[in-house]
Amino acid sequence: MKPRAAFATMALALALGAGFVAPAYAERLIVSVSNHRVTVTPNYSGEELVLFGSVEKDDKTPANRGNYDLVVTVSGPRADLVTRRKERRFGIWINTDYRQFLQVPSYLAVFANRPIDAIAPPEVQRRQQLGLTSVLLTQRVGTDYADVVATDPFRQAFVRLRTEHGLYREATSAVTFLTPTLFRTGIPLPAEVPIGTYDIEIKLLADGALVAKTDTAFDIVKVGFEQFIANAARQHGFVYGLLTAAMALMTGWMASVVFRRD
Repeated sequence: MKPRAAFATMALALALGAGFVAPAYAERLIVSVSNHRVTVTPNYSGEELVLFGSVEKDDKTPANRGNYDLVVTVSGPRADLVTRRKERRFGIWINTDYRQFLQVPSYLAVFANRPIDAIAPPEVQRRQQLGLTSVLLTQRVGTDYADVVATDPFRQAFVRLRTEHGLYREATSAVTFLTPTLFRTGIPLPAEVPIGTYDIEIKLLADGALVAKTDTAFDIVKVGFEQFIANAARQHGFVYGLLTAAMALMTGWMASVVFRRD
């Protein structure tokens, strides 16, 4: 059995053996996103979605409960990614080491109403995966599969490179409470955003503890000629390869005719 499957099976067995019951919260989150289906066309240059919602209280909500904190985590399609270490040797840059990240989000964004360290203590941050430094990014380390400390150089380099491309981000003043119970935040999507389903997890905290959570999702899909090409490449790979080679040869021949010198 693969390590990831073994971990999942073990977690399920422990939950069933302990008679796991989902906690009952005194608050409930009602959320929605401005667009649940983003279409990517040849001239797509990115856009921003808006997540908005409210906190609903019931008779179990403590009367003295004050201000809330909100952390929104958006994660895109998961994939295996590699970070490589380069060193300069004999005057040239070469790859000397690498680390494979297993089924990590291709897009990851964390939005909050204030700094994560001010919202919850470190142990709560890690348990609830609040912030980029606390989100699990499983790596293959030799023969083991594990998430490492946030200061690991490969982890830091991986997050930095994804951040430079706009695919990982953390904004700690992006969630706005319009009233004590109404909130909104923007979700920026870069031009090179991956295609697939994006999960949004919303966590409500008070006095450093989780009091409610919910989730929603949206899809990013290709349409038009780009979608036709993507489907052709995926479903008819051999024919697509032949046509691509033929088009390259035809383009080369036409260029030689146009620029031929007599």
